[in-house]
Amino acid sequence: MMRAVGLIGCGFVADLYMRSFALYDDIQIVAAHDIDAARLTAFCAHWDVPPQAQLQGFLEALPEGAIVLNLTNPAAHYEVNRACLAAGLHVWCEKPLAMSLPEAEALKTMADDAGLMLASAPSSVLGEAAQVFLREIRRGTAGPVRLVYAELDDGFVPQARTETWISESGAPWPAEDEYHTGCTLEHAGYYLTWLMAAFGPVRRVVAASAEVIPGKPGGAQTPDFATATLFFHEGQVARLTCSIVAPHDHRIRAIGDQGVLAVNQAWNNAAPVRFHQRINLRRRLLELPIGRRCKPGGVTHPKVSRKGAAAMNFALGPVEMLDALAEGRPCRLDNAFALHLTEVTLAIQNAGDDTGPQDMVTSCDRPEPMPWAS
Repeated sequence: MMRAVGLIGCGFVADLYMRSFALYDDIQIVAAHDIDAARLTAFCAHWDVPPQAQLQGFLEALPEGAIVLNLTNPAAHYEVNRACLAAGLHVWCEKPLAMSLPEAEALKTMADDAGLMLASAPSSVLGEAAQVFLREIRRGTAGPVRLVYAELDDGFVPQARTETWISESGAPWPAEDEYHTGCTLEHAGYYLTWLMAAFGPVRRVVAASAEVIPGKPGGAQTPDFATATLFFHEGQVARLTCSIVAPHDHRIRAIGDQGVLAVNQAWNNAAPVRFHQRINLRRRLLELPIGRRCKPGGVTHPKVSRKGAAAMNFALGPVEMLDALAEGRPCRLDNAFALHLTEVTLAIQNAGDDTGPQDMVTSCDRPEPMPWAS
């Protein structure tokens, strides 16, 4: 049986989703909409998707049981999400869910009241590397985890030749929107979701953020560096850093009593998970430099080849929503998870240099492991 998806926003990231959906024979993109007529035409011609020039026509074109992908400009996320929910449609939204916590809370209430699913990217937490990493934490491979270091540094991006970053259907990388939204809202979720899946909701955020490269197009004094210490309700502590300034570093390291679990590539679903045992060697205490590979142990999920910055299956989240609908169960990345992710991310981005500790007011459950990672 063919499963239906509608897509709003035909820009750069939409091509990454389309490349991922091509891995699934039972999913069809039944309609696409964009306010830019030329972009809509180019995207739909490239991917052979039916265009809908008007939002209302798009919403009416979706059959019962379809979900909507909101891939619009982040500033439009709230209004588009609200329109889709009002039309009775389940929504998968690119990050962030909304640009403020009150807006995100209003969306969750609206979805809850209507019995609709509202999930937020990223979905890499459902991918192989994340699920193996989380499985090893549950198994206690490194012993009880005391501390996590997570890095999302992307290099000195303002000096990159971003004008050459063009998607498959011809969409340019939206530099001004990216700088205006900020690397924390755009990227923190790639590891924050892993941490929430491992340890549950965040109790307190102690963060600082700053714009250290002024004058970027569209920057509007949005932070291009942020670092946060996250305190979880169950006692674990993590340090998460985002920047488009420091040299590229996408490592996550869970530090336990027996050693360190490490992944070096946040944006690669097939990145190896390695356990570096801690030993005493003569008078030195160290972690073994060559870690033991923790393997999945079986078939996981379809993979995409690396093209550009990522080797991620962007369809994992929408597919999980469709599976949940078909099976009559809650989505692993549920409404509360999306709201808590938004609150914590906004707390980090907006911290500045004088906010101090922030106690979170939302909460969520840890998502169930994927069946192949139990």
